[in-house]
Amino acid sequence: MRYRELGRTGLKVSEIAFGPEWMKGTPEETREIAETLRQAGVNYLDCWMPDPHIRSNLGFAMAGHTDEWIVQGHIGSCWVDGQYQRSRDRALVQPAFEKQLELLGVDYVEIGIMHYIDSVDEFEACMEGPFFAYVQELLQAGAIRHVGLSTHNPEVALAAVRTGKVEVIMFSINPAFDMLPASDDINTLFGDYTDAGSNIEPLRAELYALCEARGVTLTVMKPYAGGRLLSAEESPFGVTLTPAQCLHYCLTRPAVAAVLAGYKTVGEAQEALACEDASPEQLDYASVLAGAPAHAYFGQCTYCGHCQPCVVGIDIATVNKFADLALAQNEMPPSVREHYRALPKNAADCIGCSSCEPNCPFGVKIAERMAKTARLFA
Repeated sequence: MRYRELGRTGLKVSEIAFGPEWMKGTPEETREIAETLRQAGVNYLDCWMPDPHIRSNLGFAMAGHTDEWIVQGHIGSCWVDGQYQRSRDRALVQPAFEKQLELLGVDYVEIGIMHYIDSVDEFEACMEGPFFAYVQELLQAGAIRHVGLSTHNPEVALAAVRTGKVEVIMFSINPAFDMLPASDDINTLFGDYTDAGSNIEPLRAELYALCEARGVTLTVMKPYAGGRLLSAEESPFGVTLTPAQCLHYCLTRPAVAAVLAGYKTVGEAQEALACEDASPEQLDYASVLAGAPAHAYFGQCTYCGHCQPCVVGIDIATVNKFADLALAQNEMPPSVREHYRALPKNAADCIGCSSCEPNCPFGVKIAERMAKTARLFA
């Protein structure tokens, strides 16, 4: 298992993580899946679903190993009259959070996620009102160690990063969602893609860049787009991607630390874990998307690495990633500049031979990009 820094929290988390929110089986079935993941090195989990049956099963599965799990808990996800309810009312939020700790069998959670805020107006109201005051109380009391937020809307995520008060953002990422404009209606993420762009939506690109620059980390939800990317009939691209390809796409986005997929069976968990040992061919989402009937991303680097090897040893995907991070903001972040300069070879070393270009599935004019990037960082 490979591990990544969870932003500026000081924590190291497994890049493949555990999202058990829909596990409605028995305690033993939940424990079997959790043990499969734990023994493979998975140490990060999230459970937004407040169903006490699910959380008590998860607590049973974690028993004896709670110190090995880094938990992303939710504040504002409540269980009222046998149903899930999102709330900002402390009268509901506080007992729900305390019950979460009890059912999971822990005294605190490392990351306290402000649950599901998809409107900028709602975000501002939460930050200025009693809801965030309660979050601050939890932080001061040690019931949470770091503040996070979950959203599907890049406008909300950008606002959260700019406050300087949020360290972890749970965000929906996959190649389909990355093409869609910002919205405070989650249903649009599963709707009509006929008006979607052919490149990554600018606000999402800006979010990835700002997170990278500010040391705010992204943990990924919906890596399979609710399972749609795993079916050619349901995918907006008209082709089937594998779990490994979807996970690899997420892990190549800037600022991403961990991908939280849901598993209903041990087999589904093993499919995700296989990403760690998969060959480049098995991880190759780029060729699949480039050959899709509903073509996308033409002319844009997706950091897939197909262009390698470079005759002079440039890591082309990484150079392009740093260039995109720099261009996404008005001023070049010093961290991006320094990371670029630390590369053994960079765009200034390109000899313009273009031998890499026939390898690119998306037709990127790499030599031209290298020349522009060399000027950008000069």
